[in-house]
Amino acid sequence: MVTFYRRLPKFDVVTPRTLDEALGLLKGNHDGEIRLFAGGTDLIPRLKERIVKTPRCLLDLKRIPDLDYVREDGDGGFRIGALASIASVASSPIVRERCSILAQAAGSIASNQIQNRGTVAGNICNAVPSADSAPALVCLDAVVLCASTRGTRKVSIHEFFTGPYKTVLGEDEIVREIQIPGAHAKANGVYIKLSPRSRMDLAVVGVAAMVSQEKGLLKDVRIGLGAVAPTPMRAKKAEAVLKGESSGDELLAKAAKAASEEASPIDDHRASAEYRRMMVEVLVKRALRQCLAS
Repeated sequence: MVTFYRRLPKFDVVTPRTLDEALGLLKGNHDGEIRLFAGGTDLIPRLKERIVKTPRCLLDLKRIPDLDYVREDGDGGFRIGALASIASVASSPIVRERCSILAQAAGSIASNQIQNRGTVAGNICNAVPSADSAPALVCLDAVVLCASTRGTRKVSIHEFFTGPYKTVLGEDEIVREIQIPGAHAKANGVYIKLSPRSRMDLAVVGVAAMVSQEKGLLKDVRIGLGAVAPTPMRAKKAEAVLKGESSGDELLAKAAKAASEEASPIDDHRASAEYRRMMVEVLVKRALRQCLAS
């Protein structure tokens, strides 16, 4: 399919220098009159293609200091600032050591150019069902810190997505940071992305899995799926098959089958729903095996 890109529509661009200034500009925003971006790697193409309504004004957040960070937290977890690039998250020693699954997921997003411009916060705010960072963040029980002139609120990643391209984020809110609890630090995890050209394309299926063992039994299992439902999801029935059991090929096959049955994919130009279900089963089994072999 050939995509013909048009010129950008006309709109104003404002570059606030502080978070408070940005929040003040957003106060009273409604019906998409003001849109914000950090990298613009998703928004700009959608504006060119007229997929989204042309805003009156774009807020470019790149000039706001102190939002570009990956910092350790006191509980063994860490925090990702709103302006932390995808590349910086993928290469961060903190992320690689404590939650390699997120480093793998970030590293699978698009080209080097996109990774250096785009942000992980933007990746989830765009709310594409195939967003690579989302299945990993779902497994990690991430918390999204949302800020507005009314204050800040914490939203579980499980409640953040409400549908394709839709989140609970208000039109006057900005994602300030993503918080990763320390409870899952150093658990064996893997992210597998199925796409025609590896990281250069959107995921046809994305599978994240985390496994911790104790005395030969599967103590905790997390399975996150992307591109196979309206929002990124946890395959909780598949997890329940595994928890407290001793791993074996038959058990892994049963869990993988359960995950494929939980998925609710669609037919589109990239893959059929039937194919996606089949690949969920294949990739979940593969991901679990890799976790257990680590």
